Amino acid sequence: MPLIGMGTAVYPFAPSHTMRSAILWAIELGYRHFDSAALYQSEQPLGEAIAEALSSGLIKSRDELFITSKLWCSDAHHEHVLPALRKTLRNLQLEYLDLYLIHWPVSTKPGKYEFPPPKEDLLPFDMKSVWEEMEECQRHGLTKFTGVSNFSCEKLDTLLSIARIPPAVNQVEVNPLWQQKKLRQFCAAKGIQVCAYSPLGAKGTSWGTARVMECDILKEIAEAKGKTLAQICLRWVYEQGDCLLVKSFDEKRIKENLDILDWALTEEERLKISQIPQCKGCLGMGFVSVDGPYKSLMELWDGEI
Repeated sequence: MPLIGMGTAVYPFAPSHTMRSAILWAIELGYRHFDSAALYQSEQPLGEAIAEALSSGLIKSRDELFITSKLWCSDAHHEHVLPALRKTLRNLQLEYLDLYLIHWPVSTKPGKYEFPPPKEDLLPFDMKSVWEEMEECQRHGLTKFTGVSNFSCEKLDTLLSIARIPPAVNQVEVNPLWQQKKLRQFCAAKGIQVCAYSPLGAKGTSWGTARVMECDILKEIAEAKGKTLAQICLRWVYEQGDCLLVKSFDEKRIKENLDILDWALTEEERLKISQIPQCKGCLGMGFVSVDGPYKSLMELWDGEI
């Protein structure tokens, strides 16, 4: 899995010609890892961009790309997993995914793709039966790897105790203001690759925060180093050994976001970043309800918040 990937979540969720053009530009620059999800409505434009990249010769084979998508909560039911992946593959015009993730440890009533979901639609999440079908997807050759997203250490531990094929990836929020030290240590010990979403804080989305891009310590490091604040964040995530997903449809920023490989943070800079007060951006409040399976954020994240 290439450690630098391009995200496709645009809020509010909608497909667009701009997204398709940006993906093509990213492929031309050298991006090979692209992250999508049924919820984002980005599978179809990503599939169109891949088809155009192949027909124009930008890439010679689909195998050059690493494509991720995710199972939404309304399909997180034993009988819906395989049909949901087949629909994803039709949208992408692909025969297989490289990675298929359970988007949240949450189930909702089938048929709707909404974030946040209506509170009355929240249902108990049957981890064992859903993961069994994720494993079936892998056995059928419809995805090379399977994994999860937004899973705490405790939920990962539960999954590992019942899985025949362990999750390859846990995609979670990671940035200098939410460093996830405990979770990253747990995943490293269990052989699970951490993939960081919102490495810049996802400013302007319903799940993000402006605090990362407004952090004075990061601004000071960026100015002293002659880099953008975004590059400092991305380089920090990269140096943790995490895969990172960054979303921009601006051609200049797409290029800048890739330019983090030929320099490094100093020990002093890493120390300063390690001392930044921590504050989670994506809380997942939409999955919490007094009448639902998770009655508090502490239950959703198992106290890891």
